[in-house]
This record gives sequence, structure tokens and C-alpha cells, in this order.
Amino acid sequence: MMVKGGGNLFGRKGLVRPLLLAGIMLCLFSCMKPQPALETNYIGPVRQETPGETAREESIQPVQTETGPMQVTVRDAILMTLENNRSLAVEKMNPEIRRAEEEIERALFDPVIGTVYSRYREKRDAAILTTNEKLTNEVDAGIGVSAYLPTGTGVEVGFSTEESWSDLYSDDLHASRLGVSVTQALLQGGGLGYNLAALRQARLQTRATEYELRGFAEALVADIEETYWDYALTQRQIAIYCESLNLAEKQKSETEEMIRIGSLAESELVAAEAEIALRREGLINARSTLEKTRLRLLRLLNPPGENPWRRDVVLLDQPVVPDARLDDVEAHVAVALRMRPDLNESRVQEKQGDLEVVKTKNGLLPKMDFFISLGKTGYAESFGSSVGNIDGDSYDITAGVTLAYPIINRDERARHRRSLITAQQRRESVKNLAQLVQVDVRSAYIEVMRAKEQLSATEATRKLQEEKVRVETEKFHVGKSTTLLVAQAHRDLLESRISETRAVANYLKALVELYRLEGSLLERRGIVSPGAM
Repeated sequence: MMVKGGGNLFGRKGLVRPLLLAGIMLCLFSCMKPQPALETNYIGPVRQETPGETAREESIQPVQTETGPMQVTVRDAILMTLENNRSLAVEKMNPEIRRAEEEIERALFDPVIGTVYSRYREKRDAAILTTNEKLTNEVDAGIGVSAYLPTGTGVEVGFSTEESWSDLYSDDLHASRLGVSVTQALLQGGGLGYNLAALRQARLQTRATEYELRGFAEALVADIEETYWDYALTQRQIAIYCESLNLAEKQKSETEEMIRIGSLAESELVAAEAEIALRREGLINARSTLEKTRLRLLRLLNPPGENPWRRDVVLLDQPVVPDARLDDVEAHVAVALRMRPDLNESRVQEKQGDLEVVKTKNGLLPKMDFFISLGKTGYAESFGSSVGNIDGDSYDITAGVTLAYPIINRDERARHRRSLITAQQRRESVKNLAQLVQVDVRSAYIEVMRAKEQLSATEATRKLQEEKVRVETEKFHVGKSTTLLVAQAHRDLLESRISETRAVANYLKALVELYRLEGSLLERRGIVSPGAM
């Protein structure tokens, strides 16, 4: 539909003001910048505020030199790992990558400023005109702002000018036009739900990546704690083996003395020597385990220095039974269902699937758009006069509707069907993962209870073995026992002492694993991270 002429609706000044207002609004919209994301990739102790001071961060790691032994507590080890570990540094980049993808989706609604300039020249042959040859020149220039709104609306405001001159007429002609055009999707491509779906999916993906980062951080904290206690356990084992080796050598000396005075046969010396060899074998294995554990600990801590692998680690905390009181198992299950990062990530993916259904459902609709273009044009013999004449009586209007619909639309139907199935699959996946989470937490709770009971059991065993060694040694001194029986008693005592130390470490590690599986380990250690509930 094309309408030209004058009238009350678009009379003098009736259309210029709406066009100018639309242009100003688009210009303001083009200057708007998205607010910076509030989330950060900071993982560490809670930042504290003190009166009259800006926010300050708790010391991330203790003061350490780049050479010499490194002294750390469990908390020092956790903070150093969160600050220096290279695997965590790699994982921290994923949320930033996803935030960049958010900006890519948001850019769809960014205004665009465009300009155009063209020059046209035509030469007409004198043989056609039966006169001298003539030249016609035309110059066009324009500038406009366009934007696509989340409602499915395309808006463009533009100003253009045209100048033409020719040998066919004496005066130059100038035409300046100010116009606005609007295209609104009525079916396919219309509505906030569809147009914002991709942006919302990108935001959800960022959230999912934060949950993934949180899960990685929790696993890393659990790993450093467990490695710390493994290192402490191995050091204690070496001390026990060294002490046991000294006792075995002392037992050998006593056996040799009793053989010399004729109280024992020479065959008894073999048992004493065999026991010394066993102690040395255990000591060698323990030292090898200690070195490998030290390397694993250094890999997690990643201390400064060109060659940190030669550094010794001095543990300032030793395995002791903590005063930990667990709630009922159902309480821990409830915490896990609320805080487990992988479960929350799965829930976010479920929401992404629902948005995909919205997008594919929109593709089933016909494409029907309404468009309208309004303009005011001024004509004159100069550019300035043509701009001033825009406020005259002339105007132009174009309006209409376009409709397109594929007859079969097979691809969109298939996409929609796939999205429905995928959404259902993700819902079932969330239910399945929630069930697995319950199994994990309940199993870890049982393991904590078992480890706690083992504490008293191993302590009782160690005391009985000490008594057994005392009795067997006294019997040996009065000739009523053999070197082999004494060696066996010492060996049993050695194993019971190691088992007692291992029971304490296992209890500490079982608690860490329970807290990790319920998703509360970072909070319990005073650590904040993205993805917190």
C-alpha cells in the first residue's frame, strides 16, 4: 500500500516529531552498555570487610621462600593449592569463555549504525538525442540506526540525501528524507520467549560451568587434604618401622648374648636376622611411598621456584581424631540434594532443554511479518533548503504483510521432536542422578561410622599386642620362649601400631569424602567459589 499527499494525520509537523523521537531513542539505546557480570572466578577464603577500610582478602598462602623445607598446615595446603594449582587455573577459564558466549548472544540486539555513499553518472549519446551529448550526475548519501528488539521487532531510523544535476536542466536538485521503518514478526520469530531463549541458554550454560568449576574445586580440596594425611601417615609409618628395626636389632644382640652363654641354640639367631630383614624391607617400601606422596603433594601445592620437586614438606598438623558430630544421615542427604554441584549442573541442563523446546516449537509456525515505513522528504535547489523543507506537507507510507510457510516443514518438525525427547531424557537424568547422590552420601556415611568404630578397635588391639610383647619377652629372658615367638609378637605389634595410625587417617579422609559427596566441603573449610547455592 502506497499513500502520497497531505492530510491531517501527517500534516505539517505531524510526522517529523515521531521520526525524530524514534531516532533519539535508538541512539540512546546504542549507547547503553550491559552491566558487568557480578560473578567472578574467585575461589578462596571469604573476603572480609573492616570498618573504614576497603574489602581485603585473607592471606592466600603463608610466607614461603623458594628454597628449603616448606612448612604447611592443612589450611595452608588448601589455600596454596587454590591459589597455585595449574589444573584449577585451567578450569577457571571455562566460565569466562561461557560469559563471552553470552555476549555473543546479546550482540543480536545491539544497534547498528550504517552509512552509504554512492555516485552515479550517465552519458547520453548525441545520436539518440539528435542534439549534443548530455551528462547526468547523481550523488546519494545516508546514515541510519537499526536494531532488532527481543519482541521480534526490527526498527530502522535513517536520514538520506540526494543531489542530481544534468545538462538537461539548469538547476541542481536536492532531496532529503527522514524515515523510520518497523518490521514485526507476528508468528515465527515473534515474542520474548523465542527471541531471548538463546541468550537465556547461554546464561544457563555459564551457570552450569560455574557448578562444574565448583565440583572441580571441591574434588581438589578433598584431594589435597587426603594427600596431606597420606603423607603424614607414611611419615608415621617410617618412624614406627625405624623404631621397630631398632628393637629387632636389640633383640638380635640379646639372642647372640644368650647363645654365647649357652642359653639358646645357634639356630635361634636365624629368626632374629630374618625379622631385621623384614623390618628393613618395610622401611624401604615406606620411604618409597613417602617420596611418591611428596611429589603428589608438591604437584597439588605447586610452590614457587624453578625446581620445586626437591623441596621437603614439613607438616605442622598431625592426624588426630577430630571432634566431629554428624547429623542424621537424612540431613546429610538433604544437604547433598541441595548443594551437589553435578546435580545442580544437571538441573540447569534440564532448563536448557526446556528452552530448546521453546525455540523449536516456534519453528513450526508460519513466517508472517507486518511491516510499515514512514518518511518525510524535502525538495529544494540546495542541501540546506531541502533539509528545512522536510517539515513540509509531503510524506510517504508503505505498509503490508508478508507470509511464508514450507509445505512439509520436515526439518523443523524433526528438530522439535528431538528437543522434546531430549528434554524428557534430561528430566530422567536428573532423577537418576539424585538417586545416585543419595547412594553416594549414604555409603559415605556408613564408611565414616565404620572408620570411627575402627579407632577404638585398633587402639584396643595395639594395647593387647603391647602386652603380648611384654609377656613374650619376659618368657624369652627366662628361657620359656623362642626368638621366633618374640619376633612374631613384635611383628604383630608393628602392624597394630600402623593400623592404629592408619585408622585415624582413614577417619579423617572418610569425613572429607562425606563432605565432598554432599557438596558442603568448601563451606566447611571457609572457602567461597562460583556455583554456591
